[in-house]
Amino acid sequence: MTSRHALSAVLLAVCASALVAQAPPGAPDVTPALYQPEGLEFWGKVNLLKSGLAYSDILTTVSNGYAKEIQTPVHGWGLDGFLAKRKHDLHGVLNGVDYDEWNPGNDPMIPCAYTETDLKGKAVCRKHMLERFGLKVDRDTPVIGMVSRLAGQKGFDILFEAMERLMALDLSMVVVGSGDRKYQLFLEDFAALYPGRLGVRIGFDIPLSHIVEAGADMFLMPYLYEPCGLNQIYSLRYGTVPIVRATGGLDDTVSDYGRKDSNGFKFKEYSAEALVAKVSEALVLFKDKKAWKALQARGMQERFSWESSAKSYVKLYTIARKRCLKFNQQGIKNAHPKKSAPLKTK
Repeated sequence: MTSRHALSAVLLAVCASALVAQAPPGAPDVTPALYQPEGLEFWGKVNLLKSGLAYSDILTTVSNGYAKEIQTPVHGWGLDGFLAKRKHDLHGVLNGVDYDEWNPGNDPMIPCAYTETDLKGKAVCRKHMLERFGLKVDRDTPVIGMVSRLAGQKGFDILFEAMERLMALDLSMVVVGSGDRKYQLFLEDFAALYPGRLGVRIGFDIPLSHIVEAGADMFLMPYLYEPCGLNQIYSLRYGTVPIVRATGGLDDTVSDYGRKDSNGFKFKEYSAEALVAKVSEALVLFKDKKAWKALQARGMQERFSWESSAKSYVKLYTIARKRCLKFNQQGIKNAHPKKSAPLKTK
């Protein structure tokens, strides 16, 4: 199956442990010797992800934060103990961003280009976005953007619990996404209650997502969990200050305001109260234009490129290959992979 049982090295990437494929124990092509607690067996069934975790040489996921979270009962989905056993082989490598596609300086999908040293174009993008959504154009009222799959994982449960309190604040909001119908209907109902302040577009729309990233002042991601996340990284590049829940890759890429290296706002508790409190904190800073522009500039200078991620993967594949070679040289009786030191990645 892998270098532990064959001649090839295997690196397994775990993107979402909640999405686990299982099969009955008598499934075809399941070797009986592998159907045991340290292999494929999982509560009387065959767990295909667990088999990969058991027999791969190196395990990766898309952030250091998520690598730690999936070793806990809350986010491990029954595999936390097994993952904890292999923690020295489990590495977090952040997803990279294609800055040729996501760059406000030359983005063909937005009405006006801008950079961290010249943000005039962002005001043009903001006006264009508000007009697209039929919202009131007011430069002193901050606009919060969201582009997301409409799902419980994305924090819509606490968002809807908080919505009336959020709309009582001095803000406008735009939401683009598709997914669970109950969330879609809820958003549409709230949009009808707050015309001119809450704009909703149901559907997957890449050009509009670029417009929201460029036009919004803040970008909200109150997620229950998130292995990596990309929109917070896009937002940083576009000078759209992210407001995120501290989970997985969101926690790794966003530094809460108040720190010297801060680039956004972050709350830990998964609750409507924590969400409203953090949004309120961001609204206060928004009034301080000098401090806000400094925060935008720090975010726009951040880089999470594929070049950095690729180097990390090359190192890990090299480790896996060396293990494979050693296994084949020593033979099955003597082979036992050494624990790899945690890989330092941004």
